[in-house]
Amino acid sequence: MSLAVLKSRALAGMEAPEVSVEVHLANGLPSFTIVGLPETEVKEARDRVRAAIQNGGFEMPAQRITVNLAPADLPKESGRFDLPIALGILAASRQLPSSQLHRYEYAGELSLSGELRPIRGALAMSFAMRRDGAEHAFIVPQANADEAALVAGAAIYPARSLLQVCAHFAALTPDAALQRHQPSLLLAAAEYADFAEVKGQLFAKRALEVAAAGGHSVLLVGSPGTGKTMLASRFAGLLPPMSDEEALESAAVQSLCGRFNPELWKRRPFRAPHHTASGPALVGGGSQPRPGEISLAHCGVLFLDELAEFDRRVLDVLREPMESGRIVISRAARQAEFPARFQLIAAMNPCPCGYLGHASGQCRCSPDTILRYQGRISGPLLDRIDIQLEMAEVEPETLAAPADGDSSAVIAARVEQARLRQLQRQQKSNQQLLPRDIDRHCKPDRAGEHLLRSTMQQFQWSARAYHRVLRVARSVADLDGARTITMAHVGEAIQYRRALRER
Repeated sequence: MSLAVLKSRALAGMEAPEVSVEVHLANGLPSFTIVGLPETEVKEARDRVRAAIQNGGFEMPAQRITVNLAPADLPKESGRFDLPIALGILAASRQLPSSQLHRYEYAGELSLSGELRPIRGALAMSFAMRRDGAEHAFIVPQANADEAALVAGAAIYPARSLLQVCAHFAALTPDAALQRHQPSLLLAAAEYADFAEVKGQLFAKRALEVAAAGGHSVLLVGSPGTGKTMLASRFAGLLPPMSDEEALESAAVQSLCGRFNPELWKRRPFRAPHHTASGPALVGGGSQPRPGEISLAHCGVLFLDELAEFDRRVLDVLREPMESGRIVISRAARQAEFPARFQLIAAMNPCPCGYLGHASGQCRCSPDTILRYQGRISGPLLDRIDIQLEMAEVEPETLAAPADGDSSAVIAARVEQARLRQLQRQQKSNQQLLPRDIDRHCKPDRAGEHLLRSTMQQFQWSARAYHRVLRVARSVADLDGARTITMAHVGEAIQYRRALRER
């Protein structure tokens, strides 16, 4: 009887727990059994592994083969275990030297010819190895090498086929050994449409600059053609560069869906789901939970156009993640947690016809119809949106005049300086400030405090709205380079919170 044990990784949300692939050969009628809570894709590994071994010139043992994927209570899915299973069979049957197998972890799907196909989650697995302090090297398909090597210090050894991995361990010639991969990313230049192309809407542009500086959520309300989508599509170009840790977290989430493109490394994601999207599409889900749109927008922008056309129950699933920056998906058998620290930019019409308050006077919507339409956005969700703007129509003279506003690059430079002030002062953006942090860093002067209190009483704002106005006022002050929040800063922040009719 022979036994071989290799290491691999499963995926459970953002976690990638270690899995021991135990291969045992015993006398008896030839059979091939995989145990350890395998999904259908893992069970089908029997046929892929058998064909890959035979087409690689090896002998498939005519024995009773048992493969155990431990721990047994952790669900195993996808074809990532093909490579360690095949190597385990070859090692247990003494067709492959096993003295060095323990130094590596393995992941890769095999084709029938023995070629290694890319897998999803390679970066998440490499990230988990660093987090767990694992000292193993990682053998992955060639197509996943750049992705997995983004983790600093990770020892990644790419391979194109099962035969190439076997030659590495057989050490037939020095040239046969796998070489440690050095990422060679050809980063594509970020191409964002320029803010200078937007004519007029100076108030909205200023508000979006404040939002970018502090990481605040924004709701744009206006008639069709006022530039809501145009502004939102350019917003990502104002955001400060991603830190290494932010880029790694964002890329790891993208990797879980197999959508990560190494050329987009350190580019903030921009997600714009259609208004027919379901709740699970936004927050994630499935029998094997996968991230949804809010997690794929982690450290980036989530743009929801035609906000009032979304189902109200779908929109309400955003309430918790907007506060906590994470989403927990619970199923009967398991639970998965994904990061969801996104910046919400939403746009909507003020009424069903879209022309409420328009100079043309086209709107014929009754007050009840308008309130019902605006009521599709629940009060608790609206309360969590820091900046709420009313977009006015642009005059023909403004459209005909040459564009003379600041470019995205100029605005982004001011935003970056404001964000640096926040990181030096409190090590986080203003939007992430907790109530105790607000008491410490967002204390306005006496005139500003009096203005905010009187405004709260007039409009019956909640305690959450009070804190959010102070956060926005702190961002306005940071853009101005001011240490103290003055009445002017508070007044500007208050003006950014009055888009929809008071209900």
